[in-house]
Amino acid sequence: MSAGESHGRVRQLREKAQELNNAAERSSDPEERRRLQDKARRLQEQSEQEGKIDDRGMDPM
Repeated sequence: MSAGESHGRVRQLREKAQELNNAAERSSDPEERRRLQDKARRLQEQSEQEGKIDDRGMDPM
């Protein structure tokens, strides 16, 4: 994966996390809200990890 591709993936993960947070805010069901917030947090953490890898230039090719 090139640096540009991984940067795009990081951006997509962050956007999806934001969408899930927005959906959680709109949800009237506390269980659904918690589930959406947890998923958003996991995506945000994943995007941060991938962003760190991208920043270090871990492209072996």
